[in-house]
Amino acid sequence: MSNTSNEPSAESFFGDIISTYTRAQAIEDGVLIDVSPTAKESGFEWPVSMTAGAWADCVAWSDTDSQTQVYQDQSGRLYDVIFMAFQAICLGREVGDRLLFRLYRVPHDGHSTDAELTTLKLLVGPGDGGEPVITIVLSNED
Repeated sequence: MSNTSNEPSAESFFGDIISTYTRAQAIEDGVLIDVSPTAKESGFEWPVSMTAGAWADCVAWSDTDSQTQVYQDQSGRLYDVIFMAFQAICLGREVGDRLLFRLYRVPHDGHSTDAELTTLKLLVGPGDGGEPVITIVLSNED
């Protein structure tokens, strides 16, 4: 018996890899924001990042925002996202590699002062070395 398979490999089917874009490169480029230190403090065991879109919508906050909208700070907003993501995992009954969760946040729009409900998505997938990693994205992102 041979361990070789008669199934064609992905490489032979699709051809040579033209280029790759790693998670580390995405973090370096600012496409993903590594929030692992805060996530670890909140109970996450795997690395956690957020897309730039999710960060801009739910975390980003400056002193100017506090003057024109309502006083908040960025670290508190990040903690809110991480806490709600962790609670969604703990309370979730769904099985799979993605989980929707909701939280209230003041929109980062220059004028809102009241919190509004928004939905984010938590994705579990392989990191650059095949290890499990978590990415928090806007509900319309993948």
